[in-house]
Amino acid sequence: VTMTQAETYPNLSRRLAAGADDAPAILAPDRATLTHGGLRGLIKATAERLHALGIGRADRVAIVLPNGPEMATAFVAVAAAASTAPLNPAYRADELDFYLTDIGAKAILVAENETGPAVAVAERLGIGVLRLVVQPDTPAGSFTVEGTAIGPRAAPDMAGDGDIALLLHTSGTTSRPKLVPLSHANIAASSAHIGATLGLTADDRCLNIMPLFHIHGLIAAVLSSLAAGGSIYCTPGFNALRFFQWLSDAKPSWYTAVPTMHQAILPRAARNEEALAAARLRFIRSSSAS
Repeated sequence: VTMTQAETYPNLSRRLAAGADDAPAILAPDRATLTHGGLRGLIKATAERLHALGIGRADRVAIVLPNGPEMATAFVAVAAAASTAPLNPAYRADELDFYLTDIGAKAILVAENETGPAVAVAERLGIGVLRLVVQPDTPAGSFTVEGTAIGPRAAPDMAGDGDIALLLHTSGTTSRPKLVPLSHANIAASSAHIGATLGLTADDRCLNIMPLFHIHGLIAAVLSSLAAGGSIYCTPGFNALRFFQWLSDAKPSWYTAVPTMHQAILPRAARNEEALAAARLRFIRSSSAS
């Protein structure tokens, strides 16, 4: 990454400074709204907590959480201090064993009450287990991190432009999945380009129905929205039967999905004329396929 690129596309912490303190950032069904100021506070508090637990720059943290606002904010907050590797919570034990080993995870972040294979595999591999705790009646995406220290206190540094922010694997369609590291400059550039192409502003709100362990949901939906100073409504995942209710509740200016999702939504449009009439959609985006 050249100095010019680094200056143009700074790391996540600085990139997410675009939104006004009191502007909405993260929303979710039946939850209060987390503002951009609140999100920045969450990033700072999470970084301090990770440092205290022995997690710092260059350390790799796998995130195994269900879709929703905490998955979105955990990705953003952890990446600001370490390297993240979001994994599909539906993975089997053998798949988790491969991915956690290939990533070189120092810690895994799971839900407070998670008892599935992710915890067992992490413990067997000697990977620290951190728990994401959500307090009742807190804004969408708010959380704290609990767990036993994994090492001595880490240096209180935030990640730099050239540091790895996100670790993803190729699909493995033709061979063994390959690890793809993306730097802060990489993902900031992507979110900036998407935001510019779509003309995103602080007035835009995305309805996210995409899984947040893929780049589509993480970058195209979450980061592009936050980097523009806008907001994102985080659903538990795609559900065509609930889509039009979310459309009414969230009042998004856009949503993004894959063609199969659009094809499931479209036949139900005629039965939801009232929701469509009240909708403020500026555009609809289709990606991750032809």
